[in-house]
Formats: sequence, structure tokens, C-alpha cells
Amino acid sequence: MKILLAVDGSDYTKRMLSCLGAHKDFWGAGHDFTVFYVVLPVPHRAAAFAGPDMVHGYYEDDARVVLDPVRARLAAEGIEARFVHKIGHPAEEIASYAESGKFDLLVMGSRGQGALTNLVLGSVATKVLARCAVPVLLVR
Repeated sequence: MKILLAVDGSDYTKRMLSCLGAHKDFWGAGHDFTVFYVVLPVPHRAAAFAGPDMVHGYYEDDARVVLDPVRARLAAEGIEARFVHKIGHPAEEIASYAESGKFDLLVMGSRGQGALTNLVLGSVATKVLARCAVPVLLVR
């Protein structure tokens, strides 16, 4: 099974990884894991002021801060995974990558906000569910 783990470095990502780690059959042999993180884009004017090298460095540093702890956690579980990061808006990039990569399952953490908050503000998880044809497992 091709499984996409969407991460953001938050406590919700840690909960998702803990939940999956508690279910050893989920980590079983034969699964192909990809860990995916979306770096928010630097505003255009700030990017123009900072220059391409500084912006690229920021993107790489931000991805490293989020992905390195996940890499260590999976290694401790004996899980091999590919690590990918993209620059963009999280919900759009996650849904697009899940579909274009032909993943069988997308797993992500969710903070579980209330219905009214979700209606007014929206959430990455809700937007991914609305845009993505790949089955999604939300862990709260």
C-alpha cells in the first residue's frame, strides 16, 4: 500500500505518529511510505527584498526543522520512507500530491476544532477532504 503521511511539525503530527506507532500492523512490511510537508510561500515583496538564495535557504531550513524529527521517529520504528517538501498552500498541495502520486491512503493529524470554528475559518484537513479523491485517515 502506498501511504502518504502529511506532516506539519505540530503536536497533531506527533499524535498521528504515536497513534500509528501504537498499531504495529499498520507499519507492516509491504507498505511504501512518503512523508510530505508543505512550506508556506514567502510573500512576493519579502522574497524580492530577501533575494532568491535567502528565500531558498529559508524553505530548506523550515522543511528540515519539520522533517528531521519525523525522520528520526520513523527510523526508531524501523520504517523507511521518502521525504518530500513543496512550497505552496497546504491543502491544495497535499491533495494534489496525494492524487498525482497515486497514493492508496493519506494520513494526517487534525486538531479537531469545533463545527462553528471550522465553518468560519476552515481547516487544512477539511479542505483536503473536499479536494482529494484519495481515502483520508484523520487522527485526532
